[in-house]
Amino acid sequence: MTHFFYLRFGGLELYIDLGVDRIIAAQKNEEKIAVEIKSFVGTSATTEFSTALGQFLKYQMALEEEQPERILYLAIPFDTYRSFFSLELPRLLIERYQVKLIIYDPIKKVIVKWKS
Repeated sequence: MTHFFYLRFGGLELYIDLGVDRIIAAQKNEEKIAVEIKSFVGTSATTEFSTALGQFLKYQMALEEEQPERILYLAIPFDTYRSFFSLELPRLLIERYQVKLIIYDPIKKVIVKWKS
């Protein structure tokens, strides 16, 4: 079951895949996050990435204006991270736009890595 985080900004209704509160490892502070989950199951990783990056940037701007305390993450499968996100162009775009990543294993349904 997917949960959606609703946000209205700039005349648009935006639905980010998951909005949750995550407890930081120290468990003294709470960090509010929103997660846009992408599966990258389409025929072209490049097209999937372009769509995901565009959505991420749109949601990030809306969150900065409406809920600046909430941090946005892009969740991607581990295999995609290892194969596609290691390429130069995706890596440079992730760095330039400061995309925070959650790398997950879709089979085991676990988070493999948080990358800020």
